[in-house]
Amino acid sequence: MNIQWYPGHMTKTRRMMEENISLVDIVIELLDARLPLSSKNPEIDNLARNKKRIIILNKSDLADEKRTAEWEKYFKEQGFEVIQADSVSGKGIKEIAPIARSLMAEKIERLKKRGRIFVPTRAMIVGIPNVGKSTLINKFVGRNMAKTGDKAGVTRGKQWIRVKKDFELLDTPGILWPKFDDESVGLKLAFTGAVNDDILDSTELACRLIEYLDRLYPQAIKDRYGTEYEEGAPSHEVLRLIGEKRGFIKKGGEIDYKRTADILIDEFRGAKLGRITLDRCL
Repeated sequence: MNIQWYPGHMTKTRRMMEENISLVDIVIELLDARLPLSSKNPEIDNLARNKKRIIILNKSDLADEKRTAEWEKYFKEQGFEVIQADSVSGKGIKEIAPIARSLMAEKIERLKKRGRIFVPTRAMIVGIPNVGKSTLINKFVGRNMAKTGDKAGVTRGKQWIRVKKDFELLDTPGILWPKFDDESVGLKLAFTGAVNDDILDSTELACRLIEYLDRLYPQAIKDRYGTEYEEGAPSHEVLRLIGEKRGFIKKGGEIDYKRTADILIDEFRGAKLGRITLDRCL
């Protein structure tokens, strides 16, 4: 299942980011804590190569706590400031401004010595689609400034948002990269909703998700749906068992695979199968 999704507005977004990067001091990158590496746009490192960096491991409430701690350590060793966050509850959001100011402290002091009384901190906030960026911004600001949604591609244009008197954010639309060289990256992004669901075959996607879960969290499906099956059972057979348990039966006694697949994917995204991390730390 080779997944590729790069609609035209993402090309415009990339160009806009390149044009505006000189206006900011800091780049704040949101990653999905369930797949910190797969959700990290490889183009951002080049774009922000001369900027201070903060990584936010968002949706940490949905991820495996042990794995999130490993990823936090990993990114800190790469030289990033790292925050574990949950944009829905607001966890971790209060850490953003103090960390940003500490990164700016030297520059602010230098400019004040030259006579600049007021030195605002300007940051660009970036991330893949549906990573929770708009929800985080609204929590950060304390009011609804950014449009939110549970589908990829809600934000379409840039906007400057004043968070505090001395802190401004440049919000940008969620952006992927033109080609996923590793098929597993596209799959993981699709599992979590970063790829437009309308272009996906949900039954096939659910079968691939079952394969990942059985390898990484072998009890997750069995515990959630009360199913029993042998290790290595075909994913389509596991999906059939889930459909039976949920009573998703069409006329004639046939399993409604589409409905079963949609429920499995939705419940995975909502952490009803447990706190799961699909990327393993390098």
